[in-house]
Amino acid sequence: MRFWWLRHGPTGVARAIGHTDVPATFPDTAALERLRAALPAGAALVSSDLRRARQTAGRLGLDGPRLPDMPALRELDFGRWEDRSFAEIDLSEPEASRTFWTCPGPTPAPGGESWDDLCARVGGAVSVLEAAAPAEDLVIVAHAGSIRAALALALGLGAERAFAFRIDPLSLTRIDRLGSAWAVDRVNVRP
Repeated sequence: MRFWWLRHGPTGVARAIGHTDVPATFPDTAALERLRAALPAGAALVSSDLRRARQTAGRLGLDGPRLPDMPALRELDFGRWEDRSFAEIDLSEPEASRTFWTCPGPTPAPGGESWDDLCARVGGAVSVLEAAAPAEDLVIVAHAGSIRAALALALGLGAERAFAFRIDPLSLTRIDRLGSAWAVDRVNVRP
């Protein structure tokens, strides 16, 4: 089975917007066309239930089956840091911010979730999708954190190593399931 992870379109927002439901923007329609052309015909499509992911999935215009939106594919929940700038978070809660970023695995954002929580949530979603997907190819429109979590699960990485992956808006990351093993085919490709 091939999982085609796609990050949603750009939001133009430079804040912690994990579960904050902001819309995507699509200033570069040619990028969306190139992305559509790079995806396999007949692939099933699923997205996070957040607006920016749903909008992106809708703009793809794929011809395969559309699965119900999955809250488990959401971005990391930043808790009380939601919709605040990272500079503001650093100034107002320097110790919590430093601990969150330097020990990301088990450390949650205040009132939010940890990287370990995100990986467990995304791992559960992948298991459900793997068991129920109606096609060999599945396009998943999600978020940078969700895609990093999928990479961490496939490659057996901890949070620090997974955070090193750059996942741009409208980029494609493909992870294949080969029996009981995973193979990463591409990461952060902008067709």
